Amino acid sequence: MSIEELDPVLLEPATADRLDRIEALTYSLLEAIGEEPDRAGLVRTPHRVARAWDFLTSGYRQDVSAIVNDALFPAETSELVLVRDIPFASLCEHHLLPFIGTVHVAYLPGDTILGLSKFARVTELFSRRLQVQERLTSQIAEALMDVLDAEGVGVVVDAEHLCMLMRGVEAHGSSTRTTAMLGAFARDPALRVETIASIDAARR
Repeated sequence: MSIEELDPVLLEPATADRLDRIEALTYSLLEAIGEEPDRAGLVRTPHRVARAWDFLTSGYRQDVSAIVNDALFPAETSELVLVRDIPFASLCEHHLLPFIGTVHVAYLPGDTILGLSKFARVTELFSRRLQVQERLTSQIAEALMDVLDAEGVGVVVDAEHLCMLMRGVEAHGSSTRTTAMLGAFARDPALRVETIASIDAARR
């Protein structure tokens, strides 16, 4: 059964084709693991999975400039700006399992500052792709450095990976921290220490 039959909302041809392909692949996956895709509990699962994956990978179809739009404003300070605890969920490209956590962004303004909600939107853009945490961290930092033309940008990401919790070593309670430090944050060890200490102090 096609996406159009299950959901009569008019879709762009490219979107409809993408959803139909994901739905067909999900049906085959259910068969491959020994399930019966047409039984009552699963009959709409390929449709739901297609919708979910379209949302979870929507970052491939977005760009930073469109998200930032007109949310850049003249800077009235050169002091540190710190945005903590931006939640995110992404999919690990190695096992297609989620990793979930928080992003912390610090920057030293140049001539402009960015509207605060846009830090969450930039995080969403890069997290809604297949990712590894290290690359996600760097992509957020590099995008913000470019958009802001800042004196420096530092990004810290803390996350739990379901590929470690649900399979293999089943390391319950483990978490991973990654950092990306650009500009002044790369040059000044004291600034890095101060920033990470400020992040950690707020979490205690």
